Amino acid sequence: MTQLPVVPPSLTLLNREQAILEFNRRVLAQAQREDVPLLERLRYICIVSSNLDEFFEVRFADMLDAARDPGSSVSAREVERVAAAAHELIDQQYGIFNEQVMPALKARQILILNHADRNEAQRAWVARFFEREVRPLLVPVGLDPAHPFPQVANKSLHFIARLTGKDALGRDSRIAIVKVPRVLPRVIKLPAALSEGSQAFVLLTSVIRAHLEELFPGRQVEAFSQFRVTRDSDLEVDEEEIANLRHALRSGLTTRHFGRAVRLEVVNTCPPELASFLLEQFELPPAALYRVNGPVNLVRLNELIDQTEADELRFVPYEPVWPQGRLPRGKSIFDRLRKDDVLLHHPFESFEPVVQLLREAVQDPEVLAIKQTVYRTGSKSELMDLLIEAARRGKEVLVVVELKARFDEEANINWAERLEAVGAQVVYGVVGLKTHAKLLLVTRREQQGAKSVLRRYAHLSTGNYNPKTARLYTDLGYLTADPDLTTDVDLVFRQLASLSKFKAPRRLLVAPFNLHSRMMELLALVRDAARAGYKSRVVLRVNALTDVALIQGLLEAGQAGARIDLIVRGACMLPPGLPGVSDNILVRSIVGRFLEHSRVSYFRWGDAEDQEALYLSSADWMSRNMLRRIEVAWPVLSPKLRQRVIDEALQPYLHDSLDAWQLGTDGRSQRISEQGVSAQQALMQRFNEKLVDKG
Repeated sequence: MTQLPVVPPSLTLLNREQAILEFNRRVLAQAQREDVPLLERLRYICIVSSNLDEFFEVRFADMLDAARDPGSSVSAREVERVAAAAHELIDQQYGIFNEQVMPALKARQILILNHADRNEAQRAWVARFFEREVRPLLVPVGLDPAHPFPQVANKSLHFIARLTGKDALGRDSRIAIVKVPRVLPRVIKLPAALSEGSQAFVLLTSVIRAHLEELFPGRQVEAFSQFRVTRDSDLEVDEEEIANLRHALRSGLTTRHFGRAVRLEVVNTCPPELASFLLEQFELPPAALYRVNGPVNLVRLNELIDQTEADELRFVPYEPVWPQGRLPRGKSIFDRLRKDDVLLHHPFESFEPVVQLLREAVQDPEVLAIKQTVYRTGSKSELMDLLIEAARRGKEVLVVVELKARFDEEANINWAERLEAVGAQVVYGVVGLKTHAKLLLVTRREQQGAKSVLRRYAHLSTGNYNPKTARLYTDLGYLTADPDLTTDVDLVFRQLASLSKFKAPRRLLVAPFNLHSRMMELLALVRDAARAGYKSRVVLRVNALTDVALIQGLLEAGQAGARIDLIVRGACMLPPGLPGVSDNILVRSIVGRFLEHSRVSYFRWGDAEDQEALYLSSADWMSRNMLRRIEVAWPVLSPKLRQRVIDEALQPYLHDSLDAWQLGTDGRSQRISEQGVSAQQALMQRFNEKLVDKG
């Protein structure tokens, strides 16, 4: 047998943080596409700003902590490279905003007017707005020994000003800070009568800047700048040392906004001495300073998108299809699921059947118990309201609420308290492990001949129980009454509630117990089949690929001759295309109208029917998902449904030539083509034509 190459121990995987920035570079490229509606191009710029905020709050903050640890593998040089890449991306972002998107908006008579651009009537209106709406909420703080530098919350907007002359007591206090309240709108639309046929807007920062000197009577503003600091915002609690996780997190939410500073944003006209002063106050090095040519918080320009009246500059509204052929409206979902399983493909198909399943369960007197996991469901949720109503009606309701869902902690705490108030049983999963699995289980009393039996119905999903994001994220949902699968789901709930010893389910894979090991076993089957000359294939669709052991398994299978296609939305640490190492592996990423969120794993290790496996999962191929979270993966055993997943969730993405990017060996990606077929657009068209509504 030919000697197979081995993975060189010196192989350097791609840097995870730079891979995250590379994903955001792909998102930012959407703002340059002329085939994308103009306001949507601006929205992509806002999305990148939001993503980068979280990157600095979490990933970069963790990287800085690791670099300070003498035993860490993270070097100061790596931190510098990531910071340089972040600076490059942000400079590119503002370049696209100023040089491409803003001129295009102006050509469509959508204007953001600076003070110098405003005519006398507009300036008078802005002055009245400032006096009426803004000035009463501003409290300038002059710095002196009795007024030290104020507490500056994470991502809050401030002005810093250097003043001439002396203060009211004759002291030479030159520096003042002005906090901009979050309650004020960041984008204000001028009345049509003052807009001269256009849609004219002013930014709140421009309003304050034009009247900044009025806040300091008798003194002049020599220099000023907007500024915004980003802080480490990961909530740290020692779950094993606290008696009540919910109370500890509730307390931690109040201090989250004042974590260690990691980034300082100022406008590019900020004088060096003011920038240095701010860096000193926040104990930041010069590399943490980001000078930007525009508003320091582009996220808030979503307000301009929302206020602009120009439907032709937005994506044509898409209404998800109700799967009428598989779930006839007005018919019992329970009756339908007793026949066979139902697959839902969001956002092309509606999430409403999931809501309807729960609604039917709440209203049905024969339903005895409802169990559900909650990760991200939003501050307003019909699903949560239905669970509360179910408890009020006397049904047994168990809800596993993940209190540590990052940036959704407060909403989840509030839901937990409301559920407990009506008698629902609320548990918070397992100490040290986030519950990320998406599960809903209904237990119903039914007549089977002459006797009464209990039958279970379940919903499993790759995405969250959030009807709003279900219209924006691609995900796969699975409705079933299969006794083996529903028994497994019940087993997971029992183990989450009772913390009993893990018992292996029949069909479900559960992290951190057997999901990772089963994926490794399947990769080994593919590898061995390839070595023996049999048909071998892996197609993986995930949001991130960073687990080193799984990457090793993929590399070994590829080296053995297996064909491997990886569809990775975000961070991918596997370098494809290295001769003799990863030349059988292609990595592509799809960036389109919807956020790619589905997790699908396909394996083929021969020609027989039992030498193929397809799993749907809540887990990405990351160490945290496989080893530090409660996750599930389930096999799609029905040949019809398995083929449907392949036809809808894999094949179109492998052949996408419009929204697809291919990853290079250096971690940089290139858009495959500016013409061709978009998988998402093709699926929207197919579902609208009901070409796939066949089972």
